[in-house]
Amino acid sequence: MLADGRWMRPIANMTLREIVHLSNGGAQVRLRFTNEFGIDPLTIANAHVAASASGSDIKTGTDHAVTFGGANGVRIAPGGVIYSDPVDLNVAPLSDLAVSFFVPAQNMRAETAHLAADQDNFIADGDQTSAVSLAQPRTVMSWYFFSGVDVPAANGARAIVTLGDSITDGTASTRNANRRWPNVLAERLKQEHGLEDVAVLDEGIGGNRVLNEQSGPSALSRFDRDVLGQNGVKYLLILEGINDIGRLANTRMLAPEDDITAQNLEHALTQIADRAHEHGIKVYAATLTPYGGAGYYSEKGEQVRQEYNNWMRTSNVFDGFIDFDKIATDPQNPGHFNPAFDSGDHLHPADAGYKAMGEGIDLKLFK
Repeated sequence: MLADGRWMRPIANMTLREIVHLSNGGAQVRLRFTNEFGIDPLTIANAHVAASASGSDIKTGTDHAVTFGGANGVRIAPGGVIYSDPVDLNVAPLSDLAVSFFVPAQNMRAETAHLAADQDNFIADGDQTSAVSLAQPRTVMSWYFFSGVDVPAANGARAIVTLGDSITDGTASTRNANRRWPNVLAERLKQEHGLEDVAVLDEGIGGNRVLNEQSGPSALSRFDRDVLGQNGVKYLLILEGINDIGRLANTRMLAPEDDITAQNLEHALTQIADRAHEHGIKVYAATLTPYGGAGYYSEKGEQVRQEYNNWMRTSNVFDGFIDFDKIATDPQNPGHFNPAFDSGDHLHPADAGYKAMGEGIDLKLFK
């Protein structure tokens, strides 16, 4: 998404070292860099990839230079995405890579970033892309200009895209620990015979909405890039809508486009499912988790959530559904999070809640 004034920082003559958690392993990697929300060309003058050690350090002997069509640097047009050349690097499933790249001084009026990564990343002065330990690094919580890693597909390999908001992004989970529910799902797949090569691609964005813009493009408008634009996708698991519903709490300042109904959300998800089906992708809807007591709770919103969830359970639009609502709800207090799973804000799960959600997905959906 576009980094606004709260998140933008002057990135010039700096090395960014960003830590990424892999789903599948392989003998090569290709890195994907992005200027999708930039309004000026983006120049990356040097890039490296290595196994992450701890903090901003990399494991000695694992550093590899990255090229782009044989060149050390690349210029990415506004709105563009660039893949690197393949890099021969053995990476294990569920391991961490450190992607380092140097951004020289340039005209940069907008930055493309994943703002709340729940992952420490690092910025340091000058070109330190090949350094084992960065000199005087500063910690940042966002991924800038870098949007993915591809590994060669093994026979039978395929991918699940988890399209969602902050609950898919892992808000309130333990930082740097990869305890989001998509991480739990990925770990389970690696232990299931016949599903070891199924990857999980987490496309959660904090604050995201189905129908309208908020934190980044809406689910409707980002579908082509974040689902169809991924390689090897065979399944879509969508958990979206609570941020649309949350707008209903502020009735005095409710914009006309935010006065949504369950039918509005249902129509939007039907559009997404139909488009996915046209590309041979199976679609699983996930019911919205409870939010009683959250800052933007309202009785009207809860009625919409219940109607929307019931539609997902009974609709023939999808290839199946995952009942996160049932998993997360307090059996003694319907409409509220189970206290054992609540992070404390009554909206986002704690680690135990994310674990229960990831473990509550029937792996037979992917066989």
